[in-house]
Amino acid sequence: MRLRRVETANGATRVELLAPRGWVPAAAAAARISSFNQGIAGDVVPLLGLPLPERQRLAEAAGDVAPVHDDARPILPFAPRSFRDFMLYERHAIDAARGFVRRFMPKSATIVTAYEAVTRGTFPMLKPHALWRQQPVYYMGNHLTFAADGDDIAVPSYTRALDYELEVGFVLSHPLHDADPVRAEAAIGGFVVLNDFSARDVQLSEMRSGFGPQKAKHFRSAMSAVVVSADEILPRWPKLQGTVRHNGTLMCECAAADARWSLGEVLAHASRDEQLVPGELFGTGTLPGGSGIEHGRLLERGDTITLAIDGIGTLSNRIV
Repeated sequence: MRLRRVETANGATRVELLAPRGWVPAAAAAARISSFNQGIAGDVVPLLGLPLPERQRLAEAAGDVAPVHDDARPILPFAPRSFRDFMLYERHAIDAARGFVRRFMPKSATIVTAYEAVTRGTFPMLKPHALWRQQPVYYMGNHLTFAADGDDIAVPSYTRALDYELEVGFVLSHPLHDADPVRAEAAIGGFVVLNDFSARDVQLSEMRSGFGPQKAKHFRSAMSAVVVSADEILPRWPKLQGTVRHNGTLMCECAAADARWSLGEVLAHASRDEQLVPGELFGTGTLPGGSGIEHGRLLERGDTITLAIDGIGTLSNRIV
């Protein structure tokens, strides 16, 4: 099932689901099912939490509903109740660290380049901290500053190194507490495309403080307009493929393979002695190759960055 939320010119919102004839109001489809809980048709997260047979009934009913053609525009599919962003990919961590050295520490870059040329191995300081192999690591982002697909992204006044990061996002539709990986994975309701915008010059100094990213990350993130139910994505998420286009030019093709931890494992870790609730959003961390720092090309005002993940959707934003 594919769901989205739209807003009309007068400020009214509605939830829509994709039917064979186009996007239709979820409430109109729900009204055709006598036993359906009509109260949840206006909220994406509870709809994602329905048992699969009920979602299938809703999708079938939607086939008899005519699409609405009005002035509504897609907005965020849901308002995240929190945002935790993991770092699941060693390849990204190493290549991004190498990119930081090349851009901000040119003298050290000479040493790193020489070492790797001679040893044909990775410079030790570029590798993730030892804790990364012992448990899933993450930072808490700002769930209140998410932009929608198509929104403009203003460059913060304090950075000269704005970057993008392509990630797979997943939202809970069921509560978790001290869950095992199997139960944790079953609590995932749906998937979105994420862009974890980063102020790289600020991030460098903040990470050295030992407190992790702050203003480097909290100013803005972005989420695709469509959320896809977990049953369509979860069985094949490690095989997902993504792309990054910078001003229409293909920058890279990315893959979700080779994650250090499964999604069930990261959620089980997050739920350890901690209550997680429906609507909380999580990110896999950047897919390898999915950031500008890895390629030596960051964002400028006037750029358009477009991220895509097959089976989930696209996310495009202009930098202003």
